[in-house]
Amino acid sequence: MFLAFKEIKREKMRYGLIILMIFLISYLIFMLSSLALGLADENTQAINSWDARKIVLNKNSNISMGQSVLTKNDLKDAKIGKKEAYVGLTPFVAKAKHRQSVSAQFLGIQKNQFIYKNQELIAGRKAKKSNEVTVDQGFKVDGYKLGDKISLNDSKKKYKIVGFLKDAKINIGPIVYGTMDTWKKLKVTMPNVKTSAIISQNPNYKFNHKNAKTYDIKTVINKLPGYTAQNMTFELMIGFLFVISLIIVAVFLYILTMQKLHNFAVMRAQGIPSKTLVGATISQSIILMLVGVIIALIVMWITSLALPAAVPMKFTWGIMLVGSAGMLLMGIIGSLIPVRSILKVDPAQAIGA
Repeated sequence: MFLAFKEIKREKMRYGLIILMIFLISYLIFMLSSLALGLADENTQAINSWDARKIVLNKNSNISMGQSVLTKNDLKDAKIGKKEAYVGLTPFVAKAKHRQSVSAQFLGIQKNQFIYKNQELIAGRKAKKSNEVTVDQGFKVDGYKLGDKISLNDSKKKYKIVGFLKDAKINIGPIVYGTMDTWKKLKVTMPNVKTSAIISQNPNYKFNHKNAKTYDIKTVINKLPGYTAQNMTFELMIGFLFVISLIIVAVFLYILTMQKLHNFAVMRAQGIPSKTLVGATISQSIILMLVGVIIALIVMWITSLALPAAVPMKFTWGIMLVGSAGMLLMGIIGSLIPVRSILKVDPAQAIGA
């Protein structure tokens, strides 16, 4: 460790450039990881807030709540307890005077069921009348306020915003909670249609019918449009960045080792064991990685505070720990590549034998 510190202190410019590269890669890894987690969270915020374990959908809906329709006949034998709730889902465009239009998801719910009862408000109150709605806090970011009256698609009827909700998004779209009757009007369903889905908090809940099937929550989430492809894309990009960091550290340390072979030969001739030289090389890599990652963490934290709320970024302790550990591991692996050259150093080179 002493040799590592001594050399880094003497060659500030050279090692400063390496730290800069490590910082840039680490920062990009933290940024992409935060964006990936933020986008994934916005796809499933509502489902997670319901603490859903099972979902009953129309078996011909391609495991999509937005495409699912269940009739009264489909659900005549369904058992609905305290842990079950009907949900009617359909996309729409919210409009209000002097406000920008918002593409959202309308969720029809019933007042006597847990989804309505467990709404987490950040402002206002729960909707009590048929012409009242509660909306995701994303509407607040877009300039909407309590008391604003919105129209749903081309409907002439106005609905008053009486509350803003925390974490009420699904498939990245903000949710507007209203009545099941309003959902049926927006969906333009047949008279015997009951709901889009049954949401259950019971992991053992099961109801199957001719047109209905029960799915595990993970299956439904993975079938959300673009969800799996989005996550795989980010994972691939982050994986490549780790590989790039490994290559950069390995190449820099290998070049530096080649340039110092004569110095290593002199130290070997002075009786310094190979393990000390190898330890110094590995220590150098760890120090460089630590400094680069710590700077990246500080800058990333500042970035997360500076970015507007509309940016779907979620910088967590998990990302910090996994990203930092990954970079340190890549640094250690990269430092092992020039070790073979150090072990092969011949002390005779120092005396010209």
